[in-house]
Amino acid sequence: MSWMSWTLPTAIFFIAIAFMLAGMTVWQLVLPTKERKGFLPISTTRGDRLFIGLLTSAFIHLGFLGATDMDILVASGVSILWMLILMRWG
Repeated sequence: MSWMSWTLPTAIFFIAIAFMLAGMTVWQLVLPTKERKGFLPISTTRGDRLFIGLLTSAFIHLGFLGATDMDILVASGVSILWMLILMRWG
């Protein structure tokens, strides 16, 4: 049987997602969200934009890994910038 090797970057990744979900839960309880329409072609809530952002960030990382020889930190920077833009104006 093979066990997954947990590395520090993997642990940080999952801890960051857990903190994002906890923060979004508290934010929703304190200030309930309303659907709004930004540059995305659909009306979304904060949770919708977070889900879309996490999903597209995964594709950004896969694209960087498959198409370039750049460091993965570049993909992380692009993903963080994308998440900020999406959460604010998406």
